[in-house]
Order: sequence, then structure tokens, then C-alpha cells
Amino acid sequence: MSTASPRELVAPRPAVSRHRPKPLSVTLRALGPVLVITGWWIASATGALSPDVLASPGAVLGAVGELWGSDELPDALATSLTRSGIGLLLGLTAGLTLGVITGFSRLGDELLDSSLQALRAVPFLALVPLLMVWFGINETSKILLVAVATTFPMYVSVSGGVRNTDRKLVEAMRSFGMGRLALVREVVLPGALPSVLSGLRLSMTLSIIALIAAEQINATAGIGYLMAQAQAYARTDVLALCIVIYALLGLTADGIVRLLERLLMPWRTQGAVR
Repeated sequence: MSTASPRELVAPRPAVSRHRPKPLSVTLRALGPVLVITGWWIASATGALSPDVLASPGAVLGAVGELWGSDELPDALATSLTRSGIGLLLGLTAGLTLGVITGFSRLGDELLDSSLQALRAVPFLALVPLLMVWFGINETSKILLVAVATTFPMYVSVSGGVRNTDRKLVEAMRSFGMGRLALVREVVLPGALPSVLSGLRLSMTLSIIALIAAEQINATAGIGYLMAQAQAYARTDVLALCIVIYALLGLTADGIVRLLERLLMPWRTQGAVR
């Protein structure tokens, strides 16, 4: 009877940290948008993309100059950013508070979580008619729509992060006489910081999506109002400009969260797993 020969042991290779130079990383991140704009410009220049379907990048830049010179674009940006900022602040505050209550307190979890999960299942766009009935078509309904949309991603992330806090550490701090508020401030929230930042990223992205929906509610100012006016006059250059602005707002929001991650969690490995 033959016996299998034992396999030879191979010495493990030491882990090598593949550090990518910062200029190369920035270049790779910018490559995708540059390729999209280049393809857009080529399609417009060759006539493959009709101006009636989508204006060329040059026409969009011309629309920027036109709207900026007439102060329409700065006013629209200020209005939209105000709506999004106030709604986001309200949503983050509500989501953070509710997440800490349900994640840290069993009584809070039993009283609130089932109701909040049911409300979370309701699409925020379904609330548009109800908000219009309650608050009319003024700024309040638009801000509240953004607030509702951004509350639940923050709530789910914070609640999960608080629940995953090291219970032994919490009990140890309690044995030293630390109060509940101090525990939340000094132990629970720092431990849940990665989840808090994940919720912040999702909420900031949703604030842009909710802003687009909110500005379709008979708006008389803002980027959504510019889009409605451009649609009425078939201005594809202004429509494309508004879409680009929304995309840049979302990209800026994601960049802010990345910066916060580097400032608040410098020990965390940046980038994906190689």
C-alpha cells in the first residue's frame, strides 16, 4: 500500500505594504470623469450626439457664464445648499439621537425601534403629498423632506454601531462610577465612530437625492427651478449643467466624509484591500 508523501512546507512571505504615491492615486481617481467628459465631447463634436438630445461640454460652459453673469446660478446654488444643509442637520441630529437611545437602552429599543423600522420602509417620496398638505409648498416642506430622507440611514448605522460597542468596556466604566451621559460621550460614541461616519456618508448622499425631489415641489428658486425653466424652453445645456452640479455636490459630500475619516480615525487604513 502506497503512502502519500508529505507536502513540503513553504516559508510564509512577509506582508508587503503597497503604498501608492498620492499623485498617482489622484490621477487614477480623476481618470473616470475625464474619460466620460472626453467621450461626451467627441460624440458632440462628431455629430453622434445631437444638441437636441444633450448639449456639448462647450455649450454647458457657455451656460455657466450666462447664468453666473446674471446671478441666477449663484442664487440657485445658495438656495439649494441652504435647503440641503438645514434638512441634513435636522436629519443627522434626529438619527444620531434615536440611534443612541435604541442602541444603548433596552427600553428605548423596545419602545422605538419597531416604529422607526416601519417608518424607514416608507419611501420618502411618498411623503411629498402629505408634507404639501401639512406645510404647503413653502421652504418648510422641502427642508423636512430632506430631513426625513437623511434621518433613517444615520439611525440604522448609529444604532448598530452602539449595539456593537464592547460591553465589557462599558461595564468597566460603570464600575468606576461613570454616568450614562458620560458613557455615551466618552465610550459609546467613540467606539461607534466608524458606523457614525458610514451613516453620515449615506445621509449626505441621500440629502442630494432628496433635494432633487424637494425642488420639484413648485419651487421658485434653486437648482431644481433652473431645471424646470430649462425643460420648458428645451435648454439642454442648462439641464446638463444642473445635472453636473448635483453630481459635484454629491462628490463634495463624499469628499468631506473621507476627510473626516482621516482626521478622526488616522489609524484606519485608507483605500481598498489590495
